[in-house]
Amino acid sequence: MARGSKAKVVPESKNALDMLKYEIAAELGLPVGKSYLSKLDVNTEFASELGSIQASSLHEDYWGHISSRDSGAVGGTITQRLIQRAEETLFSIK
Repeated sequence: MARGSKAKVVPESKNALDMLKYEIAAELGLPVGKSYLSKLDVNTEFASELGSIQASSLHEDYWGHISSRDSGAVGGTITQRLIQRAEETLFSIK
């Protein structure tokens, strides 16, 4: 596969990555992905108690209103967690 290609190495991972993306967005208090949050059973009440997110402000899978900094934070956290999980798997194989 050529570098820069948008084809996924593991196409089956798309749903898992999408769920992780919306889970992290909810943890960061970003109002996106109402349908994904309900599937994940993410507790938006906790985030709304902190004032970072309101369930009524969630948009349906739309990221256009999210700043580049916030969406970058989601991507960075995804990368951080994937590396952490890979390291845990690698070190537990001994």
